[in-house]
Amino acid sequence: MTMTHYMELLAVNQPWNLIMYMVIPVALAEALVATEFFTVFLRGSNNSSWRTWNKWIGIILGFYFLGVFLNLITTVIPNIQWRGTADILAVGSYLSGVIPLFSIALLELGVIGKGKSADDKMKLHFILLTVFLIVAHVAMVFGMVDPTIMGWNPSASGGHMQHMGHQ
Repeated sequence: MTMTHYMELLAVNQPWNLIMYMVIPVALAEALVATEFFTVFLRGSNNSSWRTWNKWIGIILGFYFLGVFLNLITTVIPNIQWRGTADILAVGSYLSGVIPLFSIALLELGVIGKGKSADDKMKLHFILLTVFLIVAHVAMVFGMVDPTIMGWNPSASGGHMQHMGHQ
């Protein structure tokens, strides 16, 4: 079966690529969502421990994903022979996750949003997290699509898997 570079990246160098590019970011993102819900739900009560966890997870995830982004953009992306629209959407969406995640880290560190109230920062944090969830799901959906469904012709570009050279 022909697959997008997104799926190929996760499939090669098992289990390490799967852990680095999917398990760690998704586990941290899910932990961030969970602590975000508790932080919002318990707002106004003594919920400082949830907020503290939320802050540190946001910082760690933002910097971790920045590292993933920089690694992929410098070692993998320059060598890609695109496999059509699905491939571009999957990889582009995955990489665009760095924008909301690193913004969350910067928000938590006080680099952005300095003049905002605590409520406005919480809203921005929630919006950024929602944006990440959307682009991550777009990446997953298009990443699982056979690129030939969206018009890519493997015989026109050699048709063999590249194995991304990233192990």
